[in-house]
Amino acid sequence: MQRYFAKQKIKDQFILNEEDIYHIKTVMRMNQHDRIQVVYDAKVYLCCLENVNADIQIQIEKELEVKENKTPKITLLIPLLKEQKMDLILQKATELGVNRIIPIETERSIIKRKEEKEDKKIERWRRICKEASEQSYRIDIPEILPIQNPKNMKPLEGLSLICSTTETQKNIRFILNSNTTCDRINVAIGPEGGFSESEEQMWNQLGFISVSLGNRIMRVETVPIYILSVLNFYYME
Repeated sequence: MQRYFAKQKIKDQFILNEEDIYHIKTVMRMNQHDRIQVVYDAKVYLCCLENVNADIQIQIEKELEVKENKTPKITLLIPLLKEQKMDLILQKATELGVNRIIPIETERSIIKRKEEKEDKKIERWRRICKEASEQSYRIDIPEILPIQNPKNMKPLEGLSLICSTTETQKNIRFILNSNTTCDRINVAIGPEGGFSESEEQMWNQLGFISVSLGNRIMRVETVPIYILSVLNFYYME
């Protein structure tokens, strides 16, 4: 069953955005009285489609039960990357439960920040996360913050980790076993070639702990999938 995020609720009806209406009518070719799930204010509703061929109406039938998520809130800090790699990370990170994404400037990133195009980029990234949230049956959409320069950042609340290519002693399992009660986890991932030595030191000064992900050197788009999978497994109920 298709799931959509509503932009507005009026009495017992939901208002979807134009892209979702187009998806229902043209892509899915839904019919009168077909049912969909709609998420609004972190609640899920079973809804019935009315007047599909004209001014479509999304009629609420009942609220559905949602299982409480007790895993830590995860923030992913990722470098600016080429469009295909960035899209993959946004999609898979959303499917794997990330709560917040902070794009960051890094020394070795091939893609450089262009402020005049930033708003359009972020709008596109948010759309990718919305669609991935619907596909993976989430009740929320990851927040995407504006692009940030780590030099101007302040320490983040919670357990903060930086994926290091030079750290050999502290692996992620050791760090998680030493911090079993954290309710927020922040993970910074470097670009192709990793963070420079001075960047890693800067992250350490912000309270980020350098961790090893093992002996293999992974592609930058693989690292978020790997580490979020580890976190999902570790905190699985």
